Amino acid sequence: MAIVNQQAQHEEFAPQKKKKPPTEDEKRKEKIVAGSLMKALMRPGAGDSGPSDGDQVIYHCTVRTLDGVVVESTRSEHGGKGIPIRHVLGKSKMLLGLLEGIPSMLKGEVAMFKVKPQLHYNEDDCPISAPDGFPKDDELHFEIELLEFFKAKVVREGQGWECPREPYEVKAWISAKTVTGKLIMSHTEGEPYFFTFGKSEVPKGLEMGIGTMVREEKAVIYVTSQYLTESPLMPVTEDSEVQFEVELVHFIQVRDVLGDGRLIKRRIRDGKGDFPMDCPLHDSLLHVHYKGTVLNEEKKVFYDTRVDNNGQPLDFCSGEGLVPEGFELCVRLMLPGEMALVTCPPDYAYDKFPRPSNVPEGAHIQWEIELLSFEMPKDWTGMDFKSIMNEAENIRNTVLREFNHVNPQDDDEGKVFADTRNLLHLNVAATYLKLGECRKSIDTCNKVLEANPAHVKGLYRRGMAYMGNGDFEEARTDFKMMMKVDKSTESDATAALLKLKQKEQEVEKKARKQFKGLFDKKPGEIAEVKANEDEGQVTSESQKDGAVQGDSSDETNSEDSHEAAPLIAERRGWFSYFWPTGSRIFSSLGLQRCTIL
Repeated sequence: MAIVNQQAQHEEFAPQKKKKPPTEDEKRKEKIVAGSLMKALMRPGAGDSGPSDGDQVIYHCTVRTLDGVVVESTRSEHGGKGIPIRHVLGKSKMLLGLLEGIPSMLKGEVAMFKVKPQLHYNEDDCPISAPDGFPKDDELHFEIELLEFFKAKVVREGQGWECPREPYEVKAWISAKTVTGKLIMSHTEGEPYFFTFGKSEVPKGLEMGIGTMVREEKAVIYVTSQYLTESPLMPVTEDSEVQFEVELVHFIQVRDVLGDGRLIKRRIRDGKGDFPMDCPLHDSLLHVHYKGTVLNEEKKVFYDTRVDNNGQPLDFCSGEGLVPEGFELCVRLMLPGEMALVTCPPDYAYDKFPRPSNVPEGAHIQWEIELLSFEMPKDWTGMDFKSIMNEAENIRNTVLREFNHVNPQDDDEGKVFADTRNLLHLNVAATYLKLGECRKSIDTCNKVLEANPAHVKGLYRRGMAYMGNGDFEEARTDFKMMMKVDKSTESDATAALLKLKQKEQEVEKKARKQFKGLFDKKPGEIAEVKANEDEGQVTSESQKDGAVQGDSSDETNSEDSHEAAPLIAERRGWFSYFWPTGSRIFSSLGLQRCTIL
């Protein structure tokens, strides 16, 4: 009995083995519930096991809505760049559904995952920001093709999360050994090995592995023989597997902005923050210094803000067409404090933009740009009317104030200047009109029409504001003037006049309804309207009001045809995709594999 008590006492006071605290990914996986992640096998893979934590995975991903519309894709046939995604399981930032689903796959496998919103971008505290316009509140299909995965060992964690890709310029310390430990090559002294991503300057498998690393990270990468391609780094070896030890010293972001090699942005000084979350991707007020050079034999500097602008930076609002398109496209991809060297073709520089007098037609341009800072517009959601109007007024004043510094050099430049300024006024007028501030909309339109009484868009916008304000005769005058000034607007003006007539009839009808029964009774009788008559009238009124609203929709489309929106990209149609016919079998990820028959 004493022995038993001693044993119990020993067990009670024995040091307990500490449990390893759960990783962040393990904590995230606790959110997964039955039915939130389903998998259908579309093409089986090879091998007996899939990737695990620490493995580098390379895969293609296509996201579709449940009815087959492509939302985004890495594949070129679906509008992507054709570049697969590279991640390190347990290290890279990944969507929760893929973090759980990809380890269930084999090399070469294609699977379709049906993912609830809380397991993709709608996850609480999701580590990845959703792209603009992404339907993060919807259940979606993620088609994944697992191209390859490698063993990897992280020796030292790096900084940030951006990884190199084509055509980035990379500096790294690299050594290679056989699986038995025999040294094949070593580049660990002097200067780090320099190579350009995508130029076959290192073995393919090594490049794929480095593509998952971040700055200052040190890792061991295992590459099998089929990916040990010929390169300037090392001779071809007959070994079945090579172990590379890599320290990623630095890489320079080089971006082929248009995808055809013509507009190239090369980062020459890092900025602050993470790319691309901290870039001015949305329309913003930007503050930049820049130096422009004509890329000819003379390489003459034609403008430098530090010299030609009294040391003051250029301030402009993106999305307004105030700078050449190539300039703006690249600035949107910069971080605050970053300096970049941009090489731009003529059609994205000054061939389609007011050209400085000292820049020849058809010239290729180089800009050295420094993004000092930027200011995002306020989110108007939840703001009261007065606050919204004050913010709109501030934006308008900022943009129009910049126009005070513009001095057109000839008639052509003067016309471009006047057209752009008129566009700004008319956009403000449209905002006032949508907010019900018809009088302010009229006053803003007057600023355009005072300078040009025959401005068709100004007449149309003011006519709509007059109609909204109940000034029907003034509206009719503006719409008729439209037809007189420009015969091509006859259809739009006629539609507006029809809408005007319907509005007048609507007002008259409401007035008659208000006095209905007061004058059709005998003297001394009380004018009463029976309930059934009232109901019939309400039904009739609703039907007629519905017809008026239908016409209003047509008028709105007509109105939109008068808007001019600079630098607005045309939406491309999506490719439609439908599931293969036959049974579609999903299984809750626990995980079970199911095959589409």
